Amino acid sequence: MKSIKKKVAQFLKYGTLLSSFGFIGATLIQIYARFFMASAPSWTEEAARFFFIYAMSFAAGLAMKNGYYVHFDILFNKMNKKQQQIVNILVSVLTLILFGVLTLYALQFVKVGIPEHSPSLGVSMAIAFTSIVIMGLFVSFYACLDLLKKWKR
Repeated sequence: MKSIKKKVAQFLKYGTLLSSFGFIGATLIQIYARFFMASAPSWTEEAARFFFIYAMSFAAGLAMKNGYYVHFDILFNKMNKKQQQIVNILVSVLTLILFGVLTLYALQFVKVGIPEHSPSLGVSMAIAFTSIVIMGLFVSFYACLDLLKKWKR
């Protein structure tokens, strides 16, 4: 199980890095073209948007893994230990349900996007919509691991 968790974390890390570098590269091309060329290529804006969406999708799983999401500590800290445990388990269950449902509907969304094509790049919109599946799968994966860890306590 540890090797699976390690491989998933590596996949998300490299996906985030490559998407971020792609975003930076497309943005730099757009900036360069606006200043030094007669007209900027139209595909760079759309490519930057796709790279940004993928960077956020990969990073969402890592944020869930490392607990980087927002916590409302004021109310939480006023609860006793038993109430805090219940709230933690409830949050993990609700996160798992939410992102599980999101993933199921995202798969349908990808299927609908197969025949559609993006205006500038001309690629299938299923490529863009797959980012939602990636986010849903890996946030669900880490929510499940978190729930199992909390349940054992």
